[in-house]
Amino acid sequence: MSESVVSGVVHVIEETKTFGAKGFRKRLVVLEQDNGRFVNYIPLEFIQDGCDTVDELKLGDEIDVSYRLSGRKWQKDANSEVKFFLSAEAMRFTKKGSGKASPPAADPNAAFAEAADDEPPF
Repeated sequence: MSESVVSGVVHVIEETKTFGAKGFRKRLVVLEQDNGRFVNYIPLEFIQDGCDTVDELKLGDEIDVSYRLSGRKWQKDANSEVKFFLSAEAMRFTKKGSGKASPPAADPNAAFAEAADDEPPF
């Protein structure tokens, strides 16, 4: 899977949330982009060890975030409705003007494999 980059101003930083018996961790950061006509809000999910890298961010920071799209299929049981989820998984970020990049996050697929038996963290 290839990574893409999105830029914006940090608008929201949520606390880290833990899900399931195996401790899957997720932290949401929302970027704000003003293109002149309207404001666009982009939610990005930092997972597992990537949650800790967000501690160095502050509201109002201008950052570039490397991310990849992740799609999931989930069905509670064979008779229930199938649901599909799409998320933007943040891999690392760079504060504009600092040139300093956050360390790359651990392989997010490993975290999903561990959490496969749990309810989805959405």
